[in-house]
Amino acid sequence: MDALMVTCLFLCLLFFAIFLKESYRYSVEREKLLTHIHETTGRPGYEIRKRETTSEKWLKKLLQYSDDYAALGQRINFFSESHEVEEWLLKAGRPLDLSVERFQGTKILLALIGVIVGTVFFVLGFPLAPYGLVVWPMVGYFLPIILLKRKARERQEQIRYDLPEFLDTVSVTLQAGVSLDQSLRSVIQFFPGPLQEEFARFNQELDLGVPREKAYENLLRRNDNPEFQMLIKALIQGMRLGVPIAVTFKIQSENMRRIRKELIKEKAAKASPKVTLITTFVVAPTAIALIGGLMVLNILENATMFSAW
Repeated sequence: MDALMVTCLFLCLLFFAIFLKESYRYSVEREKLLTHIHETTGRPGYEIRKRETTSEKWLKKLLQYSDDYAALGQRINFFSESHEVEEWLLKAGRPLDLSVERFQGTKILLALIGVIVGTVFFVLGFPLAPYGLVVWPMVGYFLPIILLKRKARERQEQIRYDLPEFLDTVSVTLQAGVSLDQSLRSVIQFFPGPLQEEFARFNQELDLGVPREKAYENLLRRNDNPEFQMLIKALIQGMRLGVPIAVTFKIQSENMRRIRKELIKEKAAKASPKVTLITTFVVAPTAIALIGGLMVLNILENATMFSAW
């Protein structure tokens, strides 16, 4: 019995040592793989794919049911033609891994949910419930379109906001003698967001053998931001004419800072009439009504006092 216990203990220690060895080997190989992916894609080593939140996971599970209505959604495509949806998805960065077919099915799915909600409210006798039979399905149909357009607009605005600092950083690295591709791989690590996603995809296309000019054209297709398009067109022209890339980045950075200042001045100029309208049609009538109401109350109170005498 003692010999059996010693043998079992020895085997346990042996297997545990093998486990530790293989775990260490796995961690080393994993680190090598992550380093290789980081050098290839330009993404941070431990953030190869953005972690999904709980809400995103539940939304993806819900959107899987949209595939059953994809064919119907492509036929009922009011205000959402397939080519328009494809452009919106590209500019929005394909949120929730949406495809054109799944998005078209999502509209129909939410419209059916709107029909169910409107019917329930009508049966329960809520106020204005008959109008809800029409309003709720329309809300369900147009809500994905509105949200996707807003997502695309916000993403393009984020690119516009980050672009000047990004160009300054790339320009400095280029002036230090670093190549454009290596500079982009190094700099995008410090600009998480749309810029990192776009240029990481650009680098991946180059690694897969896509011609540089074609990769630039894909960047133009995925983004309609005027400043970003101006930069990419300048890079294409510089590549064709042989203009130094560092000079191009520096000039574009200065131009974009000037454009940003002009946009801020334009927004400030537009804010003044809006404030005037609010003051004229909201604040002033409210103040006049309060003053007039106090005067009427004082008059009525004085009249009551005089009649009592």
